[in-house]
Amino acid sequence: MQQPRHGTAAMTQKVSSVSQQNPALCFVRSDGHCWLVVFGSFSMISAQQPPFPNKIQRTMDCKSKEEETCEEQYDSENCTCSSEHAESDAGSPVTLKILQNWVPRVSHYFDKEHYTYVGHQIVIQESIEHFGAVVWPGALALSQYLESNQEQFNLKDKKVLEIGAGTGLLSIVACILGAHVTATDLPEVLENLSYNISRNTQNLNMHKPEVRKLIWGEGLNEDFPVSTYHYDFILATDVVYHHGALDPLLATMVYFCKPGTVLLWANKFRFSTDYEFLEKVCNIFNTTILAEFPESNVKLLKATVRKN
Repeated sequence: MQQPRHGTAAMTQKVSSVSQQNPALCFVRSDGHCWLVVFGSFSMISAQQPPFPNKIQRTMDCKSKEEETCEEQYDSENCTCSSEHAESDAGSPVTLKILQNWVPRVSHYFDKEHYTYVGHQIVIQESIEHFGAVVWPGALALSQYLESNQEQFNLKDKKVLEIGAGTGLLSIVACILGAHVTATDLPEVLENLSYNISRNTQNLNMHKPEVRKLIWGEGLNEDFPVSTYHYDFILATDVVYHHGALDPLLATMVYFCKPGTVLLWANKFRFSTDYEFLEKVCNIFNTTILAEFPESNVKLLKATVRKN
């Protein structure tokens, strides 16, 4: 997840001190859960918590600050999203649940989480300073899907770019699966991202991943010239939420998605703007809903460039 460069709310471990400093937003961790307190309303995100149903034409219930319910309907006529899975019913994506890959463990470090993917234990250090330095459910969903569908999406020796890599969990999983990984995020997130990736890949006999700065929509031609950089897969998780960088994000996706590139995007859908972004993606790319995780409101999509 890439955090907007402006308007970042501070997060700290101790709810008592945070409540005094910034009553609008508190961040608490308990028994492996992430608790987010926003304007007095609670939402829980956890490695144990799963995902969400619905089609492109949908009625969405979303809670505002006043806990009001709003309904948003989107017409699917102009959206080319389809659904596919080998074992799913016709016209319906597979419904999955995020498995408990989080490993309960007594630790002196309040900010470290332990996961197991592809037979490897992964230790993730989170940061309370940025939204992008927390493991969100989209990363868990896509990590699990890639682990379980290695024949469908074979990453071995493939060039993979993750945008908004955050803690680096997904990039680490992709590296374990044999990919040449480039993990990118904002400059302020890179220190923690680099630490996690280095810690979890330094002893692996795999392609060594690269960590780079990438600000959505800025300096793409200079930093990633098309003549030099081509990726087989673009990975993105929980990059869409209530922030002002959605247009640069979409421009970044378009820039990197060339013929032959597969974009895999997993996202927890919370706001009407999330669905509006999804509709834009469907209008630009050939888009397929691979899976839905109903208990966590996560959708996993595959997008490819349309042929002229």
